[in-house]
Amino acid sequence: MSDSRKNFGKRANRVRRSLRRVSQGRPRLSVFRSSKHIYAQVIDDTQGKTVAAASSIEKDLRKSLPKGGDIGAAQAVGKLIAERAVKAGIKDVIFDRGGYIYHGRVKALADGAREGGLKF
Repeated sequence: MSDSRKNFGKRANRVRRSLRRVSQGRPRLSVFRSSKHIYAQVIDDTQGKTVAAASSIEKDLRKSLPKGGDIGAAQAVGKLIAERAVKAGIKDVIFDRGGYIYHGRVKALADGAREGGLKF
């Protein structure tokens, strides 16, 4: 395993460990980004189940977006995940950025989720 991937894993574990302490039972909005797409899911850790999920590879988003890995796609995925989470009865979440820096696409997804009605 390369050093950068190992460091990413350490950073992600550190973020999730601190989230567990402050979550107070709230579900977490987890983000994964690749070079071409971005994915988000709302996870209820008490039950170990995914409540809502959205990604830029879904057909309705792919048709409306020129690229799946840019800031516009991230914002659209954020709005979609917020819509699905609110529909499932979840309004308060805790944001799990994983090992990613809160910048660019990750920040755009968070802003889109806030616009969609999620509070964190």
